Amino acid sequence: MTSTPTPSPAPTLTLKPGTAWHDAWNRCLTTAPEAFADDRTRNLWSGTWHQDGRTLPATSPIDGTPLTGPPRLDAPAARQAVRASLDQHRAWRHITLPERRARVSATLDALTEHRELLALLLVWEIGKPWRLAQADVDRAIDGVRWYVDHSDRLLAGRTPLPGPVSNIASWNYPMSVLVHAMLVQALAGNAVIAKTPTDGGVSCLTLACALAAREGIPLTLVSGSGSELSEPLVRSPEIGCVSFVGGRDTGARIATAVADLGKRHILEQEGLNTWGIWNHTDWPALTAVIPKLFDYGKQRCTAYPRFVVQRTLFADYLAAYLPAVRSLRTGHPLAVEHPSDPLPVLDFGPLINASKAKELHDQVTEAIDRGAVPLHQGSAAAGRFLPGQDTSAYLHPVTLLNPPPSSPLHHAEPFGPVDTIVLVDTEAELLAAMNASNGALVATLSTDDPATYARLAPQIRAFKTGHGKPRSRGDREELFGGFGGSWRGAFVGGELLVRAVTEGPPGERLPGNFPDYHLMPQV
Repeated sequence: MTSTPTPSPAPTLTLKPGTAWHDAWNRCLTTAPEAFADDRTRNLWSGTWHQDGRTLPATSPIDGTPLTGPPRLDAPAARQAVRASLDQHRAWRHITLPERRARVSATLDALTEHRELLALLLVWEIGKPWRLAQADVDRAIDGVRWYVDHSDRLLAGRTPLPGPVSNIASWNYPMSVLVHAMLVQALAGNAVIAKTPTDGGVSCLTLACALAAREGIPLTLVSGSGSELSEPLVRSPEIGCVSFVGGRDTGARIATAVADLGKRHILEQEGLNTWGIWNHTDWPALTAVIPKLFDYGKQRCTAYPRFVVQRTLFADYLAAYLPAVRSLRTGHPLAVEHPSDPLPVLDFGPLINASKAKELHDQVTEAIDRGAVPLHQGSAAAGRFLPGQDTSAYLHPVTLLNPPPSSPLHHAEPFGPVDTIVLVDTEAELLAAMNASNGALVATLSTDDPATYARLAPQIRAFKTGHGKPRSRGDREELFGGFGGSWRGAFVGGELLVRAVTEGPPGERLPGNFPDYHLMPQV
C-alpha cells in the first residue's frame, strides 16, 4: 500500500527589509521636511506648508499597521485656501508656456527620482501590489510628459480658465489620475486645488505636491471631510472648474451645485462595465485576459465585474474562465520568503479597508441566500500572508451566477474582486443586460463575426467598447468619458483634457454630458 505524501508546509514569510512603513515615513521626512512633520503631513496653500488641521488616526489596509492620517481642515480654513489659490492663479496664468513647460518638466524629473518611494507609499496607504504601484507612478509621469511634448499644439489659441481648478478624487489612483490631471491643469495655465481622498493616499500626494511646489507649480493640497469641504471646493465663486472622480450619489450632488452656478465641470462617476460573450470561440484569448481584469482587486473605474454570456456558450465559457480565476495571486504586497527575494508579483492585495471587505462579503452572502449560484469562492489558504497578520481587509475572488435583482451586485459596481454572470438567449437580452446601469465608462463584446460586433456595439451604452479586448481609461491622446449616469460635464483624455480646463473661441461647445446638451467625440 502506498501512502499519500504529506504536502510541504507553506514557507514562513517576512516583511522585506527596508519596506516597513517607518522606513517609508523616515524617507519622506528626509526628502521633503517642509511637508512632513514627525507625526503628521501638512496642508499646502498660499505656496506654504501649514501645520493646521486635526490629524485623524489611520491604518494600512495591508495589515492594520498604524499610518499617518490626513490633517483635516474645517470649512473656514478651506475657504481661505481657495482665496489664496485665486491669487496664485492670477499670477500663474501670465507665466509663459515655455516657462510653465520647464517647471512641469522639472517636476516630472523629481517624481522620477523618487519613483520608488512614491510607489512604496501607495503600497502602504491603499494596498497596491508593488508592480501596480510602480505602474501608477509611471503612468502619471509618462502621461504628463506627453502633454509637455505636445503643449504647443494642444494649447494653441486657448487661454486659462478665470479661476483655479478644484479636484476631488477617489483614493484608488492618486498618481496616474489625480497628480496627472493636476500637472496638466497647471501646464494649461491654471492654479490647482486638490482635496486628499479620505480613504488613503495622503502621504503619496503630499510628497508629489512637495516636489511640484519646489518647482513653483501653484498647487493647493488640503484634507478634510467631503461634507465640510464640499461648499468651499465646489461652490466658491473663485473656482473656475470642478473635477470629480467618485460615486454617483456624491457626483449627483456636485452636478446639481455646478449646474446651478453654471460652472465648468468634469464629473467621472461609477457605472457597471460589462463584457458580453456572443457567438464566440476564441477561448484561449479570454483565459489570458481574465487575470488582468482582476488587477488591484477590480478597485478601478474601468474594471469589468459583469459578464453577459450566451447560454449555449456557458460550458465553454466556464472552461476558459475558471482556470484563470483560480490562478489569481493575492496576499501581503511586501511579504517575502528570504530577505534578498524580490517583492512578490500579485494580482491584488487587500481592499481599501476592512469595512469595505465586510460590506462586499455581506453582499455576496446575501446574494447567495437569495438564489445566486456561487461558481468560485477563493480561499485565504491560497494567499501569501505574514504569520499572525491582520487580514480583515482582504476579500478573495468570488464568482456568482445570476445575482438576484434585489441584490446590489445585480445593478451596481462592487469595486472589489467579485464577478457576476448573467445568461441570455437573445441579442435583445444581451443588450439589456449590458446596459443595466444606465451608462458605463467601458464595455467589451467578444464575438467572432465583425459584422455582429459592428451592429451591436453602437447599442451598448458605454463611452468606449472593445472588440474582444478590454478598454482602459486611456493615456496620452486617448479620449475618455462616460455614457448616461456614469459621466457629467466635459470629457477628458488627449486634447479634450486640455480643452476642458481652458477657454477656446467664443461659443465653443465642449464634448461631454451637460445639462443642456450631449456631444460625443469620435472614439
